[in-house]
Amino acid sequence: MQRRNFLRTGFVTTASALSVGQLFGKNAEAKPAPAEKTFKLNYAPHDGMFSNHAGKNFIDQIKFMHDQGFRAIEDNGLLKRPVEEQEKIGSELARLGMTMGVFVVDGGDNWKISLTTGKQEFKDVFVKTCKQSVEAAKRVNAKWMTVVPGFFERNLPIGIQTANVVDALRRGAEIFEPHNLIMVLEPLSDTPELFLRHSDQTYEICKAVNSPSCKILFDIYHMQRNEGNIIPNIEKCWDEIAYFQIGDNPGRKEPTTGEVNYKNIFKHVHNKGFKGVWGMEHGNAQPGKEGELALIRAYRESDNF
Repeated sequence: MQRRNFLRTGFVTTASALSVGQLFGKNAEAKPAPAEKTFKLNYAPHDGMFSNHAGKNFIDQIKFMHDQGFRAIEDNGLLKRPVEEQEKIGSELARLGMTMGVFVVDGGDNWKISLTTGKQEFKDVFVKTCKQSVEAAKRVNAKWMTVVPGFFERNLPIGIQTANVVDALRRGAEIFEPHNLIMVLEPLSDTPELFLRHSDQTYEICKAVNSPSCKILFDIYHMQRNEGNIIPNIEKCWDEIAYFQIGDNPGRKEPTTGEVNYKNIFKHVHNKGFKGVWGMEHGNAQPGKEGELALIRAYRESDNF
């Protein structure tokens, strides 16, 4: 992930915040503010987001996240972790009463292993990885898994590519449905070479797959870059959205560091009754412990609606 330095100034007072002197005094070491309550929405940090406070061990980071009021995590690279580590993560989440958000159905370089081609070898990799994902999901009590269909195939008409993707996703849905698991399709903005880039396109594919195990991951950072008009597009796709991810634009950092009015978006989706996870798939605008505290303050501010 490319990161730009973005200096966020200002101080937001909350019931759980430290005093200005504690946070910014000359000789004061940055320390986290103990959270008196959980956040209104179920935000999910990821590995490394609070490593300056909690260290490199992911279990210790999860404990820190819980202490700060977060009640979910997400872990894109879960499938690459050893089984023993997956089990430890699952046990800690259960102990703390936290929810596991998405991990990626990662069959390798999954942007290049494209389901758009219709090639059997790629479908086989996808099906195999879906089966592995079921086992990993059981270990951490996960419900959602991210799927990216891959690259646009220039040698095939768009209708044929779409049909190939739908066919492969139906195979995945057959694997996930008996376990009440959901693959969430994520339209992305990383490169125009990707097949899946817009919310309406993703909505169309979910309708074609026609399964409770195939829904939309609406990543607000990517959708702001690709199409904007965030709240109206959420409304249009609402009945197929199962998961949200967060990142301000430009920069892909925490809310309040860019142009997206996250407080309004959070309020709108909350008022519609969404109780799911909001993945914090972004970097920290500022480095070190001070940056981690600034991130927590930004979420406290945006969560106050």
